[in-house]
Amino acid sequence: MPQDTQLTFADRIGHFYARQFGFPPMAGRLLGYLLVCDAPQQSIDQLSDALLASRSAVTGSVKLLESFRMVRRTRMAGDRVDRVCLRPVNEQPQHFDSAVHEEQAALFREGLALLGDAPVERLMPLQEKIALAEFFAERLPLLLDEWRVRRDGFHPEGGSTTPTTSIE
Repeated sequence: MPQDTQLTFADRIGHFYARQFGFPPMAGRLLGYLLVCDAPQQSIDQLSDALLASRSAVTGSVKLLESFRMVRRTRMAGDRVDRVCLRPVNEQPQHFDSAVHEEQAALFREGLALLGDAPVERLMPLQEKIALAEFFAERLPLLLDEWRVRRDGFHPEGGSTTPTTSIE
C-alpha cells in the first residue's frame, strides 16, 4: 500500500496537470504516483488499489498518458497482465517537435489569408500567433540540444543522479 505522502504527492501532481494542461485529475494522479512508487512497473490492478480508483479510471488514464508518450505498457513473455511504467527519461521531451509548430504557423497563415484586407486590429492576433509558432519551430531544436547537454550532466549514465541546477 502506498504511503500517505505518496498519495498526497500524486494528488498534487494530478491537480497541477488538470489546471495547467487540462488533463483529467486521475491521469495526473497516476503520473505522480508512478514518479514515486516503489515498484517502477505496476499492473492496472495494483495501480487501482494504490490510487483508490476504479480499473476503468486507471486504464483510461494509462491510455491518455501513453498518447502523450509519458508512460508505457509492457508485458513479459508468459505474463497475463500488462505492466505500466514511466517512459525512459532519455527520450525526447514532449512538445519539442518543431514540426508541430511549423504546422501550426501554416494553419494560422491560412486564417490570416482569409482575413484579406481586414483592419490591422483583426490581423494582429494571427500575425502574433504565426510569429510565436515560427519562433518555437526555430528555437526548439536548439533548446532540445541544450537540454540534452544539461541532462547528460545529471543523468545516471552520465554520473550524478540529481541536477546541479534548477530545471524548472
